[in-house]
Amino acid sequence: MNAPVITGMAVVAPTGQSLDQHWSSVLAGRSGIRPIDRFDPASYPVRVAGQVENYVARGTMPSRFVRETDRFTQMGLSAAQAALQDAALDPAELPEYAVAVVTASSSGGTEFGQKEMERLYQHGPSWVSPYQSIAWFYAATSGQISIRHGTKGPAGVLCAEQAGGLDAVALARRLVRDEVKAAIVGGTDASLCPYGLTAQLTSGRLSTVNEPEHAYRPFDASAAGYVPGEGGAMLIVEPAAEAERRGARIHGTVLGHAAGFDPAPWTGRPSALRRTMERALDDAGIGPRDVDVVFADGMAVPADDADEARAIGEVFGGGGVPVTVPKALTGRLHAGGGGLDLVTALLAIRHGCVPHTAATTSVPGSYDLDLVLDEPRPHTVRHAMVLARGHGGFVSAVVLGA
Repeated sequence: MNAPVITGMAVVAPTGQSLDQHWSSVLAGRSGIRPIDRFDPASYPVRVAGQVENYVARGTMPSRFVRETDRFTQMGLSAAQAALQDAALDPAELPEYAVAVVTASSSGGTEFGQKEMERLYQHGPSWVSPYQSIAWFYAATSGQISIRHGTKGPAGVLCAEQAGGLDAVALARRLVRDEVKAAIVGGTDASLCPYGLTAQLTSGRLSTVNEPEHAYRPFDASAAGYVPGEGGAMLIVEPAAEAERRGARIHGTVLGHAAGFDPAPWTGRPSALRRTMERALDDAGIGPRDVDVVFADGMAVPADDADEARAIGEVFGGGGVPVTVPKALTGRLHAGGGGLDLVTALLAIRHGCVPHTAATTSVPGSYDLDLVLDEPRPHTVRHAMVLARGHGGFVSAVVLGA
């Protein structure tokens, strides 16, 4: 009963720039993965990505914010503003130090940094923007949100790649339990530029299939890696008592969380995913049978998919819970992906419907998963578990309640 609640949420994603647009795209299986058009990708092995179409920062926020920030921060600012509006929350109406800001980040302001490096090498140091020193910084979004909304409570950033968005919500949960009345939390990423794509290619996990409809197929027999994407989501987390005092609409509750770290591959030790899921359930005070859907990480790398399927089966039993990977429509958004999955899970709770994994058609029998395919599945969702695995070994799980 004392679990912190989510009162506001917003998305800037390849599937839409509003909750309604995103949810309708998810239900329709309408993909935001398309040929890269932000630059010429002809010389790269990866030529498709999840892109946010028609996103424009200029005119939606003060021009100085646009001039001083990278695209990933601009998207975070847009989503934070929309999430506050959705929560009907004005930080200025709360005590001076009552609002926290916690975001996730992976590579920071990659595109801004690339442009400034080009100016440096083409023209010299006097051409480099003075904002380079802050716009690339992985904490830039937390800082700029705090500046724009005048928040003076705790502010921070978590760098755990895909898992970071879940870990940020967990940190916000602790903050609103202990010292603040609200937290602006989430993550965005925007590394679809030559420098950013080159860095991502070093993981060896990106799909080089260049037909958008076949490029990213989690848990599929033909899975060949994941597709990168941009965007993310922001949420407002409050103590339940504070939300009730304000008469706020509650999207859901943050019941449990756990984080882990996978051992190095050469040790032969198992992934931390099973233990992390079990600890998240313990933290939430529920059992595996109480979970109505699992939003899986879905790397679409065969070895990683097999590990995740095995861990889900060990916790929930073979085919014991509906599983879905809606990020197949957006690509993996890195620091933005965890938050977007949380929003999608909360929408599934609201609408009583489990989205399908649109791109996947053939699941190996050895996975023994009840992966939702072909079309959305009407299903009462009281509790949802969201999983994320970040590059380098990060593992996180969040349990949401209605």
